[in-house]
Amino acid sequence: MPQKQLSLQQNLTPASSALDANQLALLHQATSSYSSLQLAWASGYLAAKSESGQNVQLSPAAAPVAAKTLTILYASQTGNAKGVAKQVEKSASAAGISVKLKNISDYKAKSLKSETHVLIIASTNGEGEAPDDAIEFHEFLLGKKAPNLPNLSYSVLALGDSSYEFFCQTGKDFDERLQALGAKKIAPRVDCDVDYDSDSESWTLSIVESLKDELTQKEAGIASVTSLGNVELVTAGAESVYSKQNPLNAEFIVSQKITGRDSAKDVRHIEIDLGESGLTYQVGDALGVYFENDSALVSELLTALNFTGDEQVNLKLNGEQQSLTIKDALSRDLEITQTAPAFIEFWANQSGDEKLLAIATDKNSA
Repeated sequence: MPQKQLSLQQNLTPASSALDANQLALLHQATSSYSSLQLAWASGYLAAKSESGQNVQLSPAAAPVAAKTLTILYASQTGNAKGVAKQVEKSASAAGISVKLKNISDYKAKSLKSETHVLIIASTNGEGEAPDDAIEFHEFLLGKKAPNLPNLSYSVLALGDSSYEFFCQTGKDFDERLQALGAKKIAPRVDCDVDYDSDSESWTLSIVESLKDELTQKEAGIASVTSLGNVELVTAGAESVYSKQNPLNAEFIVSQKITGRDSAKDVRHIEIDLGESGLTYQVGDALGVYFENDSALVSELLTALNFTGDEQVNLKLNGEQQSLTIKDALSRDLEITQTAPAFIEFWANQSGDEKLLAIATDKNSA
């Protein structure tokens, strides 16, 4: 028992208090094991009771209402979908939403029947194929054994490359099938091209805004809220400062061919000096390499378009509008070595050229 509490109780006698000997003994007994916080609470309780002149009814602390969980599934071939999924998890958690993040390969598709809210972030592999980690889930969901899902709310973010014919096909498959099984959309599916950051951020904000009132944990019968002042959150570990928007400039130190001299395949062992960046590289990680287009090809294209290269253009890069010369844009920021179907369709419609229109109509020719 704290010394101050002991001293106070020893000084209280029936003669010096409003309590008789028995009441005072009961008070001593009741408070002898109280902490300072409990004594303060008891003091407030007794004060309120004395002022009201009535019995104050105590109710137990409000039990939290069970919060529904937002399940985020990602299907990723190179890691982009996983990266987006982690950002969605971070945003949802910050809004007070209970989140469960899983690689779709570690998730039993039959569990969808017991879910209430699911987000699927899926890339597409090759010509409309599901990523390796999503093949089993994809086959089950599109198969005859998939259950009806009338209690499920969902949304899909599809990542792809518009230079391929079956753009974002895996995400489209998931979206259309879930809708056919009776699930309801939280938000429309968003199809993202290779520059997906802006679209994925907008989709994430829309999802969190739609769900935060429904999925944040609430308490029943809360009488008051206590401010804790400034609270500093401590995370498990700092995220890397390097990203697609802020890549590391690393030295390329080894490129050694590991296939036979007469082999038609050119497979190489690559080593990159990460220096003091703090980055680590593990089996299964994907490496993105930034490069500039061939200057001769850029010059040829400028000549064909009758541009000097100094003309100013506006491009949306990393989610922001930027002004730069057309030569810089063609050299560093635009794809000029592949002809995407959308590119052909645009110029066919602009020019009315019969050959281009025929190619655009015949997808196999593109």
